[in-house]
This record gives sequence, structure tokens and C-alpha cells, in this order.
Amino acid sequence: MTFALPFALDPSCINEFEAKGHTVVRGLLDADTIEPYRVAIEAAVAQWNEHLPPIEQRDTYSKAFIQVMNLWQRDELVREFVFAPRFAQVAAELLGVDGVRLYHDQALCKEPGGGLTPWHQDQRYWPLDTDRTITMWMPLVDVSDAVGTMSFASGSHRHGELGPWVIGDESEAGFAEIVGRMGFDVETHGVLRAGDATFHSGWTLHRAPANDTATLRSVMTVIWFADGTNVSAIAPTMQWDQRLWLDGIEPGRRAAGPLNPRLWPPT
Repeated sequence: MTFALPFALDPSCINEFEAKGHTVVRGLLDADTIEPYRVAIEAAVAQWNEHLPPIEQRDTYSKAFIQVMNLWQRDELVREFVFAPRFAQVAAELLGVDGVRLYHDQALCKEPGGGLTPWHQDQRYWPLDTDRTITMWMPLVDVSDAVGTMSFASGSHRHGELGPWVIGDESEAGFAEIVGRMGFDVETHGVLRAGDATFHSGWTLHRAPANDTATLRSVMTVIWFADGTNVSAIAPTMQWDQRLWLDGIEPGRRAAGPLNPRLWPPT
């Protein structure tokens, strides 16, 4: 199985990730391998979001995508995808650590007519006492220029928390001002094929454009952190994450509960 095979990561990806806080890994999966997982993930997303209001009745964040988290607990085929050794191997190599644990997964399906994803930093929500965190963003379908992939503020990961905003209209405006004032280069990795993936640090500022096409932009994300990490002090924005993703593990204790299996090296 492709998932179990090691991946020969280009050293330039490691260098780019360290310097910019993001990189792209082309051909991490091939189109034939990814297809059954696309079907399973899209079906699970549809099942768990049958009662969403129309896009025009939602706020900015809710317009950005249909979001379903920890699908690995709900579907065996999705679990196989999320636990793929080669994904965790790449994450560990990019972070420069010996091992990684799962934080959580989430499907992000931007509907036709879906709105922009505002500027934000993921790690503002994560009660993890480390900067060795990483997110894989893998499209399950080809993503054209018309649909758009994520944009990253290169080097922003080196500055930690850059603003107080939760994701929404205020974060879009506030972080846009910071990006301009601090002179971050805004970069995108352009067109992605199904099975390509971008990886970004937890503190890397990023956003995504609206989907003005008639095509669903199906994406699966997986987040890992360095094995050996402790739970940090719990800021108000982190309380929900502590309960849901870390099983309520108290600050100062190892983030290694039943929801955070070590995925690299395989157990």
C-alpha cells in the first residue's frame, strides 16, 4: 500500500519550511490511491452537515468552508488516511523531530460560492507547549487557479502570536495590516493536483480565496505535534481545544492521551 511506503522528501522542502514556515510536497499520493478516500471523506462531510443554512445566511467564517473534525473516529477508511505513516514521516522530517503525535484532522470543503478564508494563525487555539507543530493541507481534487490554494505570509512563523483576533472579519483586516507593515512576502504554491500537499507551521499566517467556481474544493487536513510535548497553560481561546483534542489533559502533563497517538515512528 502506498501509505505504508516511505516518501523520499526533497531536502529543499525542509529548507523552505524552516525558512518560510510553509512548503509544498508534490505527488505525496497519486490520483488513483486518493480517490476512494475522497469519496469517503466527502460522504462523511455531507452526512455531518445536512442542516447547514444557505451560504448567504452564514457569517464570514461559516461561509469559508464546510468543516468536519476528527473524522478518523467516525470512519475506518478515513482513519486509514489520517494514520498514514508516510504523511507523519514527512511531518517529522519537516519539523526536524524524531517523532510526531496526532493533534486532530479536519475536512475543509469550500463549496461553490464559498467565501474567503480570513488571515489567521492556527496555533492561537492550540494548548501545546512547543512551536514544533505542523498542518498538512491536501486537496482531494485538482485545485486550479480559479478555485485557489492557500496564501502564506512567509517568515511569520518566527514571530509567534502576531495578533489577538479569532478567525473572521477582524482577523482578515488586522493581519492584513500586520503583513503589510512587517513586510512579509505573501506566497502561494499555485495549482495543486489531488495528492499534492502543502505543509505549514502552526504560527504561519495564512488565508485562502473564495471559491467562485461551480466545483467543490475538497481538502483534508491533518495536524501533528512533536512527540514529548507538554500541554501548555490554557488561554481562553484554547479551552475548547484542550477538552476536545487533548481529552482534558492538564497543563504541564504530556500531551499523549488516547486522542493523540504517536504516528511516527509507527508503534
